[in-house]
Amino acid sequence: MKFSTLTFFIYLTSSLLIPAADWLQFRGNDNTGASTSSTLPTSLDKDKHIAWQSPLPGRGLSSPLVIGNRVFITAASTPDQSRLHIICLDGRNGSVQWSREFWATGRTICHDKTCNAAPTPASDGKHIYALFSSNDLVCLDLEGNLKWFRGLMQDYPNASNSLGLASSPVIADGTLVVQIENDSDSFAMGIDLKNGTNLWKIPRTKRANWTSPVILTGGVVALQGSAGISGIKAATGKVLWTFGDGASTIPSSVPSKDGSRLYVPSNGITVIKPRTDNNTPDILWNQAQLRPGTASPIVHADKLFVINRAGVLNAANKETGERLWRIRLEGPFSSSPVTSEHFLYIASERKGLLQCVDLSGEEGKVTGTIELGETILGTPALSSDALYVRSDKHLWKISEAK
Repeated sequence: MKFSTLTFFIYLTSSLLIPAADWLQFRGNDNTGASTSSTLPTSLDKDKHIAWQSPLPGRGLSSPLVIGNRVFITAASTPDQSRLHIICLDGRNGSVQWSREFWATGRTICHDKTCNAAPTPASDGKHIYALFSSNDLVCLDLEGNLKWFRGLMQDYPNASNSLGLASSPVIADGTLVVQIENDSDSFAMGIDLKNGTNLWKIPRTKRANWTSPVILTGGVVALQGSAGISGIKAATGKVLWTFGDGASTIPSSVPSKDGSRLYVPSNGITVIKPRTDNNTPDILWNQAQLRPGTASPIVHADKLFVINRAGVLNAANKETGERLWRIRLEGPFSSSPVTSEHFLYIASERKGLLQCVDLSGEEGKVTGTIELGETILGTPALSSDALYVRSDKHLWKISEAK
């Protein structure tokens, strides 16, 4: 009996010392949308797998961030969306640990479907860097203390569009990379994490664009836009290479796990491999049939997955682009899929239908759904044991029953 008690105690304390997997920016730390967790629910039973739901003070399309046992989310409230919220919740029970509010200094007008809290924040594990469509950029530490605030429209008053901005910043090589593209004053910036000042600023194509930067290897970030996609050095802003055959302005590219290849929504899907000896990347293949809708593509194991405008999930060989199978999901989709182990998770826009798809067989199979009953436009976030989904009114934690 003493041995059993001691064994249980050692198991319990050692398991508590294992840190939870963090989710530090849009589609995870490496922008792939993939997690290695094997403890997420796959049958998705509403009575068993909703651990908690916490009300939010305003709308948002941003994804949650997960750092240890804390979950961070942004929102915008008031009729003109001029009140900006950054909220920290306890991941264990959904209680609010702290909430900070700011007045927007830039333009808050957005299309009815989107809102001011559209970009997903980024974190270096010590601070939260939250960008809003009003081009207000806020840096807080993990306790909610303000480190710096910058209203980018005070410096660049034409950097906006009537539909709203949505590009999410990323942190690469110790630099916060922000992509702000519109029909007037388009640019990308490298921002000092310590004080919010410019490290560099480069012009971009003057056309509205809602895609987000993607981290590659060697401190390189890929910037996607209507003209194509460019690889830049995150620390300096130097353009290293350019693919100039056009690209989507809504779904973002997705890198391979090692960051050496980039799957670009261009003429369907075009896969490029950047080279170091010149400014033109190698084109590995193109498949016009793999045309994504709003959701960004995702790479998992040996396959590429693309959801088209009709809500059809297409699986293709990631090395050749050959389509292997396809199944229809219940859409429409504004959020992008994420994966864990060999399962894919995606939330539909209407009714908030969270769907889980088993990717391990000869064709995909839906293994479970949960209807959350609220509009979902944001992409889920994953931790080691939970899926966090934000709707128009709530943040939800989906996990196995404890």
